[in-house]
Amino acid sequence: MIQVIPAIDIIDGQCVRLTKGDYTKKKVYSTNPLEVAKQFEAKGYTRLHVVDLDGAKAQHIVNYRALEQIATRTQLVVDFGGGMKTSDDLRIAFECGAAMVTGGSIAVKNPEEFTRWISTYGGSKIILGADVTDEKIAVSGWQESTQTDLLPFVAGYVDKGVTQVICTDIGRDGMLQGANVALYRKLLERFPQLHLIASGGVSQMSDVEDLQQAGVPAVIVGKAFYEGKM
Repeated sequence: MIQVIPAIDIIDGQCVRLTKGDYTKKKVYSTNPLEVAKQFEAKGYTRLHVVDLDGAKAQHIVNYRALEQIATRTQLVVDFGGGMKTSDDLRIAFECGAAMVTGGSIAVKNPEEFTRWISTYGGSKIILGADVTDEKIAVSGWQESTQTDLLPFVAGYVDKGVTQVICTDIGRDGMLQGANVALYRKLLERFPQLHLIASGGVSQMSDVEDLQQAGVPAVIVGKAFYEGKM
């Protein structure tokens, strides 16, 4: 059974969603991320994906207090990302209760540091973030495109011990137009051992079912929850 992971994205301490990662297209759904997390927990979800969008833009952790509140006042297993660039960012995230940390931009811009994180904490705690447009990696809160191809990027870190990857199709994120099932099939064909977490585009349960049929083990859902689609 595919695991559905609710998402909370935070700007200025508020629960928001962006469209295709565009900070100018922000919609605020709640001023209290903790209460949103509690609602997900009450519905039976056990894991939560929290993104510090301020941190992604500032390139250092910002909304760690919101993380701490969620981690200490719910039983949710929280994976946390956004702006994780240094060992201090990592330390703060773990001290504030993150069970896992996602690194995306750092894996492109400072592979030596990210590799040290994997060696120190292991693949169960360090998740590779692979955010893509046309299978090219984007970084810095999706504000910066690169010429790094998805499959070789993932392959390099699988060889270094990564076991979990969150792959977001930026073009579908927040669009409620369905997940890029073909992309995730391609990843799983190349890396069948990978715990792949799909992200972007889920609009209804049939999208989740399509991912499950493709063998995807987990999916992050955000806007579809907030808009009452699921």
